[in-house]
Amino acid sequence: MKKNIAIVMGGYSSEAGISLKSGQVVYENLDREKYIPHRVHILKDKWVYVDESDREHPINMEDFSTTVNGYKTRFDFVFNAIHGHPGEDGTLLAYFDLLGLPHSSASFYQMAVAFNKRDCLSLLKPYGVHTAKSVYLNQGDEIDPDSITGHTGLPCFVKPNRAGSSFGISKVYKKEELAPALEKAFKEDSQILIEEFLDGTEVSVGVITWNGKIKVMPITEIVTENDFFDYEAKYLGESQEITPARISEEQRKNVRKEAERIYATLQLKGLSRIDFMLVGNIPYFIELNMVPGLSAESILPKQAEEAGMSLTELFESAIEGNIN
Repeated sequence: MKKNIAIVMGGYSSEAGISLKSGQVVYENLDREKYIPHRVHILKDKWVYVDESDREHPINMEDFSTTVNGYKTRFDFVFNAIHGHPGEDGTLLAYFDLLGLPHSSASFYQMAVAFNKRDCLSLLKPYGVHTAKSVYLNQGDEIDPDSITGHTGLPCFVKPNRAGSSFGISKVYKKEELAPALEKAFKEDSQILIEEFLDGTEVSVGVITWNGKIKVMPITEIVTENDFFDYEAKYLGESQEITPARISEEQRKNVRKEAERIYATLQLKGLSRIDFMLVGNIPYFIELNMVPGLSAESILPKQAEEAGMSLTELFESAIEGNIN
């Protein structure tokens, strides 16, 4: 019997529009011979099922079902395509866990840790993972530009601690630029991470669960026309994403080994993408994306193509590894 798959998309963050694109790609590529895909928009003002005619029907939050023309539909599985809060940070997944509804992501705790840049770095550093020097701030903390830049050096990056798609990120060259950069970042999150600039080659690699085992995807090299890999570079074509990356075999082995180690150490499952900065032959961990972009412009779908894997196969792997 075909399984009813709810593809949740949207979310409450600045990434909602990107998530809607990702979710639509999943909807269009799921195998109709095996699944009945359903689009579910989870937005600040509404949770709705969107039918094939784009009509909206309310979601019953008590059991995550929907009723159309008097017929109630219950979902067998949830494919999580929400970037940011509440999908990528684990909040929504805890709700599904309480309902006993299987989903495509790792457990809510692993998702929460991966989404929180500071906590993720703190967990990985004792395992010998190389990371940039960093300073952490909460909104309202006293700010000492001399102390911060003395630790991270200049230039440095100012990032929202719990946000994605490069929203709120600034590259700071002078101490005088720190205050406006913090103001920009605090618009996205009440927690900020300030990191040293690493001069190297930026790469990104997908790591997924494939037939019950960890599979590392081909590596992508990021060459941006901008000052760093910002929103415009990611989504408006102002960068080159070269797959496979133009790196040495030793660098390739080191990135693949580190990506697999991080995925295993954090006990992850499902689809992910891990970003590194290669400084010489050493990969420095930048961040982990547990709901990577799945739109036509996104990196993971391009890596799947390079690996000879269709989007249908990629998305099915996230379902079959987790469905009851």
